Amino acid sequence: MTDAEIKPGTIVRLAAKGDGLTYDGRHASNAAPGDVLEADGTLLRGPHYQVPPCQHFERCGGCQLQHVDDEALIQFVGNRVAFAAESQDLVPDVMTPVHLSPPHSRRRASMIAMNVGGRPRIGFREAGSHKIVDLQECHILRPELAALVAPLRAMLAKRKGRYSIDVEMVLTDQGVDCALKNITVEGLEQTEAMLDFARDNNLSRLTLDQGYGGETVWEPNPVTVSLSGIPVGYPAGAFLQATQDGEDALVAAVRDWLSDCSTVVDLFSGLGTFAFAIAGPKTKVLAVEAARDSHFACKTAAGRSRRPVHSMHRDLFRNPLEAAELSKFSAALLDPPRAGARDQVAQIAASSLERVVYISCNPSSWARDAKALTEAGFKLKELRSVGQFRWSTHVELASLFIR
Repeated sequence: MTDAEIKPGTIVRLAAKGDGLTYDGRHASNAAPGDVLEADGTLLRGPHYQVPPCQHFERCGGCQLQHVDDEALIQFVGNRVAFAAESQDLVPDVMTPVHLSPPHSRRRASMIAMNVGGRPRIGFREAGSHKIVDLQECHILRPELAALVAPLRAMLAKRKGRYSIDVEMVLTDQGVDCALKNITVEGLEQTEAMLDFARDNNLSRLTLDQGYGGETVWEPNPVTVSLSGIPVGYPAGAFLQATQDGEDALVAAVRDWLSDCSTVVDLFSGLGTFAFAIAGPKTKVLAVEAARDSHFACKTAAGRSRRPVHSMHRDLFRNPLEAAELSKFSAALLDPPRAGARDQVAQIAASSLERVVYISCNPSSWARDAKALTEAGFKLKELRSVGQFRWSTHVELASLFIR
């Protein structure tokens, strides 16, 4: 179709926040590519619109894109990454097809439980609001997490007074790890109710924060998560990739790019998601992490598994590895928080490293850091987009740089 044949109100793509962008530059919420925005604001549905599978869509802030089909969703994820690269004049030699995680695959979730009108509501907040959507179904969560909402609601229904409780759930090797924050447990009856809830629902762990930090009240067996087949102790609240499927896609990229390296420094290593994936007879890994509990979990797992992973505790924002230290390695791998790693990237750029793998959950900060690498003589060889936050505007990426 030529430009002359496209109607001005045709939705040509999805913008960064998930709203539709028309050919003539207008924005429309809840629009899919191929829809047509009429002069009166109505939408004529096109081939990429789908009926949202969840009854809570449009109210619930957990999803923004349930109204588009997989083809449009894949295009959105790929465009987010490609446009970020183009904004810094970065052109990868290879741009691989987008990897999209399936429904019902999210293994960690943060929700709110609140007493509203004398009964508990549990769910995600409405978009742009403090109101809670009381979840009756969820098409992104693993079934094990979704199944816990009703029992938690029933247990909280016995409590009186106002409350707003942060609910964190993570699927671990032993079952669901549940943490409740801003909750007060008083007396034998409430204590027994909490323990009954943990036992009856086979929780791997129940942690309560009553204002003085998290306290574990139920943990029949040490809680672990398996990373590339290695059981690693899971500290409550530690970072874990949102889906196993997304983790597998990112790990595959790291293995493809670093399996032939003899020494790798893994920066912002967390529990060792990537360190354990590549460590082996031919590859030694230095895993550098600021969070003390994650550092010790990685160190302990490395010792028990006898994997060649050496764990170092170091805050890379305040004290990045310097160029001379980095130059001792065959390659560097980094997976920083959303803010990126400006200072650490500057040290990488000043080093003699010839290979860098950069994993990111924020295309904007990644593009800024990637530009600094290319200005130091690196070439963006390959770029992979991963949509593990299905139906969300959040995207992940994996990138390979060669000097």
